[in-house]
Amino acid sequence: WNAAHEDQQIATEWFANDAYKEKIRTAVGAGNAPTLLYNWAGGTLADYVANEQVIDLTEATADVQARVIPSLLVPGQIDGRTYALPNNNSQPVVLYYSKLAFKAAGVEPPKTWTELMGLVPTLADAGYIPFAEAGASQWPYLMWIEYLVDRIGGADPFARIVAGEKDAWSDPAITSALEKIQELVKAGGFGSSYGSVDADAGADIALVHTGKAAMLLQGSWAYGTFLTDSPDFVKAGNLGFAAFPTVAGGVGDPSAVVGNQSNFWSVSASASPDAQTAAKDYLADLFTDEYVKSIVDGGDIPPTIDAQKFIKGTEQEEFVGFGYDLVLDSSNFQLSWDQELDSATSQALLDNIQQLFALSMTPQQFIDSMNATIK
Repeated sequence: WNAAHEDQQIATEWFANDAYKEKIRTAVGAGNAPTLLYNWAGGTLADYVANEQVIDLTEATADVQARVIPSLLVPGQIDGRTYALPNNNSQPVVLYYSKLAFKAAGVEPPKTWTELMGLVPTLADAGYIPFAEAGASQWPYLMWIEYLVDRIGGADPFARIVAGEKDAWSDPAITSALEKIQELVKAGGFGSSYGSVDADAGADIALVHTGKAAMLLQGSWAYGTFLTDSPDFVKAGNLGFAAFPTVAGGVGDPSAVVGNQSNFWSVSASASPDAQTAAKDYLADLFTDEYVKSIVDGGDIPPTIDAQKFIKGTEQEEFVGFGYDLVLDSSNFQLSWDQELDSATSQALLDNIQQLFALSMTPQQFIDSMNATIK
């Protein structure tokens, strides 16, 4: 873009995930946001829109929106208008596993929660931490409750939370999910040091490719990290992946996924008119064939329709094709809860889920605390 547009140059700054969230919240609140505002949509975007901190992109990005899988546009839309546009790959949460560990233990990937629990002692006896988990970062814990609640109760329990219904956290599906998480913790599913593992550093991913852990529940972005940090492990065919297991008696559709539909660009309302115009011009030119191909080459899942032509025949076809079909075929794609909810509720959720995994909070205490956040 910069090479072709001398008068519309874009400079970038980069930050680690959690550090960025803090910094951008301060910058937007102070009216000092960057012109192109990287975000996760959801509750944060709703706050931006309510406070008139971002501009309407509906008409300016109509053509590029037509190239995106429709369900991935939804988090960036408020009251039928588009305020945030997907800017990179789609990111469903996937169950990764080491084929080496599974072969050593003589087991197969779990298709049900009962099978998953049964793997824990077998893998531990074979010398592996059953699941790598980055507890120091808090947010990876949410993937467990998000999937379990959906598999047990479908999309409705969390929809009632988002709608602000009184005592919505008391739904039986949530209670059951919390109980199952603590059963997994007590069974040794995460080993003993999971609370100190950092996701920003890719330490959870490293546990798998260095042969210490057998499985990992993480976003599709982890595949790119596997490729970068341990290409030989991936190219040798040692990394497997699967959908999250079903739960006996659950009413959730097993095709539903959780994660981030994408990351998003918004345009700051505090930027100058010229800067806003440059940003809108840039967004209107997003998702060129070259860009979509680069997403696939990086081992990521493209968010555009008809992307199979870029996936077929590539080194990453097995994983990217799996993930792309997962997104296309999903009955529901639930945005990560900490992004869907407002920032204050999200922080309470992260703090409470950390205590739940540490076994210092009971399921009922978790529910009572979260019910208190409903306004």
